[in-house]
Amino acid sequence: MGTVSLQEALESAKNASLDLVQVSPNGAEPIVCKVMDYGKHLFDKKKSSSSKTKTKTKRTSTKEIKFRPSTDTGDYNIKLKKIKSFIIDGDKTKISVRFRGREILNSDMGLNLLNKLKDELHDIAQVDQEPSLEGRQLLMVLSPLRKNKK
Repeated sequence: MGTVSLQEALESAKNASLDLVQVSPNGAEPIVCKVMDYGKHLFDKKKSSSSKTKTKTKRTSTKEIKFRPSTDTGDYNIKLKKIKSFIIDGDKTKISVRFRGREILNSDMGLNLLNKLKDELHDIAQVDQEPSLEGRQLLMVLSPLRKNKK
């Protein structure tokens, strides 16, 4: 609108059924005002600030990696890198070794595999659930190390 008198600004705001809101600081010359619905402005401001706080919190999710007792070193290394990336991102990781047929008789191979993983990841992860045999699967859950606050 440009520079107008206070009376003209109040009259135009009243005609539009809106509020005349001062935008500039108190000591500014000239005083800058805006014609707007102040109640709606406050509502939008409150709504946007509450949505910002909700997006900052990250929930930890559980990722799962499946192994077989006869997993070769190449596949093992690829899955190990993936587990490291999950843990660095702050996610819990469920590691399962699935046995088929008579492989269950050699369940110590799967246990050795999980212990090897535990040893290689001890510097970035902690064990939430020790390896346990559930049906035809050996399961272990790892989570990121908790940082001590000093």
